[in-house]
Amino acid sequence: MNGHLGRRLLQVIPTLLLVSILVFCLQQLMPGDPALLLAGEDRSPTVIAAIRAELWLDRPIPLQYVHWMWGVIHGDLGFSWRIRQPVLELVQTKLPVTLQLGLMAFIIAVGIGVPAGVISAVNRNGKWDYIANLIGLAGLSTPNFWLGIMLILLVSVNLGWLPPSGYVPLTEDWRQSLSTTIMPAFVLGNAIAAILMRHTRSAMLTALDQDYVRTARAKGLGETRVVIRHALRNALVPVITLGALELGTLLSGAVLTEQVFSIPGFGKLIVDAVFNRDYPVVQGVVLVTATLYVLLNLAADILYVVVNPRMRGA
Repeated sequence: MNGHLGRRLLQVIPTLLLVSILVFCLQQLMPGDPALLLAGEDRSPTVIAAIRAELWLDRPIPLQYVHWMWGVIHGDLGFSWRIRQPVLELVQTKLPVTLQLGLMAFIIAVGIGVPAGVISAVNRNGKWDYIANLIGLAGLSTPNFWLGIMLILLVSVNLGWLPPSGYVPLTEDWRQSLSTTIMPAFVLGNAIAAILMRHTRSAMLTALDQDYVRTARAKGLGETRVVIRHALRNALVPVITLGALELGTLLSGAVLTEQVFSIPGFGKLIVDAVFNRDYPVVQGVVLVTATLYVLLNLAADILYVVVNPRMRGA
């Protein structure tokens, strides 16, 4: 276990370094000149040259990258070119919003998807199997933006149960915060629940056909104990991998859902930054997102060992 985790830890730095190089270089291919956008109506050569010098745009790209990475190493992600605010402050403001929304969506997805997958596998080719597969297919096929609009129309406009949009921080009013995020969290969790259901079903079907499950049944163990303690515990390994990746996707920001419900999270932040050619914000958000992905994968490696003791000797 220690050797496996040690190897994964050694991969963190080169992975993040490669991501930083890619995002820095690829965004140079974006059309348009940030200096022209920032100059506004006064596009005299003198003003544009001054802006380019201030933002290091007149230096070679390798030198620009080294300058940016030196700041990142010292905890400085740079300044937003548009609003003149430190990128780290923007991340600290938007990240809790996306964390709350993403974690709520993930809890909903796991709470629906994993039990549905287990029930579907245990009742293979039965009524509950067909119902679970039908619900999963509907979840995969329904666009998030359409489901969000329909929920607003039904729950907010017609029934008046929840606010249609906006966001209230947990620190201000936790009840109001949950009421403004439960619908977008359900929209995001719906599609992931369908994915988790299909993978859990597949993994459970494989586990239920294994010899150790037959042996447990032959010993006279109850079906519930066989399914949960023996089959599900081993089937969760691929599901954990998928769950870590899907949670990383949620934390990277769900652009359409945040736009529909007016949630000021990572998705809206990076979209605005791309349109405004605000390179430091794009770089900072992508780097933070990549770091979250790496940490989630490390957490998944630890969970492997918790749910599957056979991996402790790896």
